Amino acid sequence: KQDGRLWELVCSASLFEASSDIKVTIPVGKFFTHELFRETFQNDFEPLGKVYGILYNDPIIFKCNKQNFPDLPEWLRFTQRNPYDNGFLYGTPMSPGKSIIEIYATNQRSYDTVRHLLIIKVVPDKILPYQVEVFIKLREIEKVLPSTVQDEIKQDLQKLWDTETLEMINITNALDRGGRVPLPLAGHFEGVYVKVGSEEYFSKCLLRVLTPENKKQCKEEAKIKVPGECHFCINPSNCITWCKTELFDLTKMKPKPPAPTMGSGILEAGEDFKPLESPPNRDYFPDYIVTVIVPLILAIILFLLLAYIMFGRREGIIQLYHHYTIHENTDELRTMAGNRGVPPPLSTLPMFNSRTGDRASPLQSDSIPLIMAQQ
Repeated sequence: KQDGRLWELVCSASLFEASSDIKVTIPVGKFFTHELFRETFQNDFEPLGKVYGILYNDPIIFKCNKQNFPDLPEWLRFTQRNPYDNGFLYGTPMSPGKSIIEIYATNQRSYDTVRHLLIIKVVPDKILPYQVEVFIKLREIEKVLPSTVQDEIKQDLQKLWDTETLEMINITNALDRGGRVPLPLAGHFEGVYVKVGSEEYFSKCLLRVLTPENKKQCKEEAKIKVPGECHFCINPSNCITWCKTELFDLTKMKPKPPAPTMGSGILEAGEDFKPLESPPNRDYFPDYIVTVIVPLILAIILFLLLAYIMFGRREGIIQLYHHYTIHENTDELRTMAGNRGVPPPLSTLPMFNSRTGDRASPLQSDSIPLIMAQQ
């Protein structure tokens, strides 16, 4: 009997893998979310675990991409905070079509991999004319995507809009809109943008966003005082930020220009192209002045300035005299090196005047002239 039961489980598991493709149909302009439950993939990894009473809680990593493509479609996104959380596929399609999404689940304990297919068919639908986007500061994208939380937010916005015909259009992470990464501390959240739409016009509470008083308070970063009849926030985590609320009236927006029509790719018949016989004359003398004459004039000016500093100023003459004495001493040292038997040079004697050859007493206070013009 036990072998027969195991055979039935194996057959049911094989049938489950054969029919594991999930088919979903969604309209254009409506928010779509699909939760990847870890329990479902855990059963695929261990199909006989329940028979033997072995239950695992393995870390599972999901990776999703469009079939035959390295990434997801442009409108679809995926998020999973850590391997012990469920994954979410979410987004809002803006054009009809069909997408086949490959979902790979990897078990980090056994390194087994399971592949599922998600077939998404997007059908045409009308766009809601009136839309509102609100910012929820105390939420993160993984905590908002579950259907129960979406229903809570939708109920609060229905009371704020004073209508029951409200549709969820989009949910976006604040980090994808240029938000800053919060500190890893309690009470700091990334924040999410939630957009809803309806066929009914905006309520009086929503129209308060467009008043000059509200815009002035938001510009001054003052605390907005929300009237009591416009405060619909059962859960404090779902409270919206009034200064980041935007209203979109698509009935007043200009329609997009029509797309260009594709032609045959063949030019129409016309006259033959007649190229110019010779290029027009060009005067190169200004270019010559800029590239040759101007640098030459600058070089001459710099040369004259350097000559004036070296020969016309006292500092330059002293420096030239020092160079001259250095050359004389160098020649004298070379002469000494040639004949070692001569007496020591006069320049090595104390208080020696190299020009007159006289030796002065150390107590003599007469200074040695450094400049020829001072003699």
